[in-house]
Amino acid sequence: MNSNNPFFKTKSFKKNDEVTHDAVVIDRNEAMTVSGTMNKSFLMLILLIASAAVTWTMTYNGQNPMVFTFGGAIVGFILVLIATFKPQLSGYLAPGYAIFEGLFIGGISAIFEVMYPGIVIQAVSCTFVTFIVCFALYKYEIVKVTEKFRAVVLAATLAIATYYLVSWLLTLFTSFQPVHYGNSMMSIGISVFVIVIAALNLFLDFDQIEKGVQAKMPKYMEWYGAMGLMITLVWLYIEFLRLLSKLSKK
Repeated sequence: MNSNNPFFKTKSFKKNDEVTHDAVVIDRNEAMTVSGTMNKSFLMLILLIASAAVTWTMTYNGQNPMVFTFGGAIVGFILVLIATFKPQLSGYLAPGYAIFEGLFIGGISAIFEVMYPGIVIQAVSCTFVTFIVCFALYKYEIVKVTEKFRAVVLAATLAIATYYLVSWLLTLFTSFQPVHYGNSMMSIGISVFVIVIAALNLFLDFDQIEKGVQAKMPKYMEWYGAMGLMITLVWLYIEFLRLLSKLSKK
């Protein structure tokens, strides 16, 4: 009896890329592909931009976008958590993430643009250029994702997340002023470091997508891969906004 469950059709993927003669190979049309993942990434980008236009327009019409902005961020984060444990639902969660995260991006971008005219197009350009450079470096194998590379980037990412979380909690309950606030050289240096780590995460995303394709993972993993890539790009964009705002104060 043949199972239609994609999960059971990925038995051809073994640890260390070992494939047995008895492994069940999933049909090509049902397997994850690079082109499929990229197409879904572009669709998510379109949804994010369309959603961002809502809170952006609200801001420029004199309305308060904060409820939608932070509400979008919270819902987007929840959808990411669900997708982490239920990747088979990525076909629904990924577009939802793009829409809600777009509300957050639009509101934050509008606020920065009001404070620093022209900063949004600069941040978008920096993010786009960084993506293209990292993609080229990965495609032509100038930068290779080894286990050591992965471990270092993941450790640095976790350290940054922990630092941001602790700093945020301290500012809520104490008069603590995090060192990354303001426009000091230390603060700017931290922003540059975080941007570098965010960019390095793009290599992990590219590698994860490629490995998923090689493993003939089910079609829904295209949405999962696209979602991971979009999360990194959003993080990178926000960090560029922060860095450029600090440099504008100089």
